[in-house]
Order: sequence, then structure tokens, then C-alpha cells
Amino acid sequence: MISRKDVQPEPRRPTVAADLNAPRVLVLNASYEPLHVTSAKRAITLIQYGVAEILENSEDVVRSPSTVMSVPSVIRLRRYVRRPRVHPVPFNRRNVLRRDTFTCQYCGAPDELTLDHVLPRSRGGRHTWDNVVTACRTCNQRKGNRTPEEAAMPLRTRPRAPSFGVYAHGQFAHWQPQWTRYLGG
Repeated sequence: MISRKDVQPEPRRPTVAADLNAPRVLVLNASYEPLHVTSAKRAITLIQYGVAEILENSEDVVRSPSTVMSVPSVIRLRRYVRRPRVHPVPFNRRNVLRRDTFTCQYCGAPDELTLDHVLPRSRGGRHTWDNVVTACRTCNQRKGNRTPEEAAMPLRTRPRAPSFGVYAHGQFAHWQPQWTRYLGG
């Protein structure tokens, strides 16, 4: 007699290779500008209704009893959608650190970061995007109450107001390699 222990269950084929509700499909406007990231389920729905077209597919597939479909990675809307006006990025410590990629703008160190005024406030410098950079504690103390030229400490990048635009709220945090040519990276 054969017991249940002796019978190995047949391996199940996955019906879906990936979670369809995970946000991972880049949506482009008709002009190829990035709009947002959506779930694979929503992207497939847009494609089925003819609202969007597939530009790139991922390696994942979706299976139904009658169809096998590749999960899209990048889709483009067929009609242009007017985007709402993008509000400027708020000036705060977190966004300055983000703009400067969490590194010192003098030496490149990622440790003990502070904010430094390029033109010191005591000499008329303002607390704005164009005058504040990220600096490590050592570089900030070394520069002191001088300009970078006076301290012989050149900046790695010129400070400016960020233009995060649609990237402002971390929508592309789960960036995928297929998106490179569409995001300009």
C-alpha cells in the first residue's frame, strides 16, 4: 500500500511569475515623458483597452487558461495627458541631502553630514537652494567663515534648486534597468 508520504506532489506551475499589484511598470505620456509608475495589473488593463501600448516587456509572464502574456515594463499612453503643474521642491534639510546624494560636496564623504552656506550668512549669504550644500563636519569646520575660494576647497557641484519634477516623491525608487533610456539616466 502506498502512503501519502511516499507520493510526491507534482510541482505547481506558477500562474503568475510576479505580483501583479506591485508597482513596477513605467507609464510614459504620448510625448514619451515619464508620468508615473503603476502596477502590472493596471498596465495590462490599459493595454487590453487600447489606451496604452507596450514599449518594453519584462521577463515575467501572466498565464490564464487561454492566454500567456508578457508583463510590460514600460508602456506609453496613446493620447497625450496634460500633467498638473509641478510644485517646487520644498527647501529643507532632507531635500538638500537628497539633492547632494548624501555626500559632502567638498570631499565626497558620506559621514557626519551637515549643511554649509557657500557664502556664509555672516557675510550676507542667504539660506536658499543656491547657497546651501551638504558638507561633512570636518570640511564644514575647516571652511569656517570663508568662501570655498578663500578656503581653497572647490565644490564638486554647483548648488541649485532641484528639478525632481515627477521624481519628487520617490515614484521611481524601484527603478529598473529597462527604464534607463526613458528616464534620461
